[in-house]
Amino acid sequence: MITLCLDLGTKTGWACRVDGCIQSGVNNLKGGRYEGGGMRYLRFRSWLTEMHQNIKFEVVYFEEVRRHIGTDAAHVYGGLLATLTAFCEENNIAYQGVPVATIKKHMTGKGNAKKDAMIAAVKELGVNPIDDNEADAVAILSYSETGVV
Repeated sequence: MITLCLDLGTKTGWACRVDGCIQSGVNNLKGGRYEGGGMRYLRFRSWLTEMHQNIKFEVVYFEEVRRHIGTDAAHVYGGLLATLTAFCEENNIAYQGVPVATIKKHMTGKGNAKKDAMIAAVKELGVNPIDDNEADAVAILSYSETGVV
């Protein structure tokens, strides 16, 4: 069973394990200057569709954020979460959020670990993430494979 793990945001980190190898990256959903606000969600949905066609994921785990520093970040997260959950419902794909502190504690032993500590922990898994978004997605994948979720 293939699991897709996501760190939702304008720069959405993603990770999955296919044929025993971790594949991961960052999907930049930032819009152009003259695009409507809904284009980011259409791009995300299109990307999810393409990923599902290519890797046939059956489960999605995502970073469950309960507190945002800014209003804009909260709105983006909510829109991406709505897009993701609707996509999963339409395609009969199971999905579940994993709290931020749970992911951090799994990777570093500290529920309030900083970004650099998360990146370092992911590097120990043999992945050299582009940024903290990809690192978080790989961390969620690692957590999902423990069977605790």
